[in-house]
Amino acid sequence: MPTIIEVTLVSDAFEIITRVILTSFFWIAGIFGLLKFNVMVATIRQNGFSSPKYIVAAMIVSELAGSVLLITDAFQLGWLGAGWLGVFTFLSIPLGHQFWRFQPPKRMEEMQIALEHFALIGGLMAAAALTAR
Repeated sequence: MPTIIEVTLVSDAFEIITRVILTSFFWIAGIFGLLKFNVMVATIRQNGFSSPKYIVAAMIVSELAGSVLLITDAFQLGWLGAGWLGVFTFLSIPLGHQFWRFQPPKRMEEMQIALEHFALIGGLMAAAALTAR
């Protein structure tokens, strides 16, 4: 491996940038949820869930707290942030992307989102493993 690549891969800056990018979906969604709380509540309500304000609040806390833990590895709890975001993402598939309930082409759209979520879970699992060392 070329020295410049090795130096980059093991640098603290690269590690932080990697964590920021990996969690970007979550902290952007969390900030959006804070700024557009009522829009999020309406969306959750449309999907038939009861207590949508509590659900949205839990989503925002999960997205932001999990991201902060993983990005900062505060108290060496980056693994917990990664796991939290992974479980959150896993639960969002059957709760928010029930591709099996739709007809094409909506079925394929929702299935692609579910598969993207599944791939993201793999990245979060890798981040959990790396921060647990």
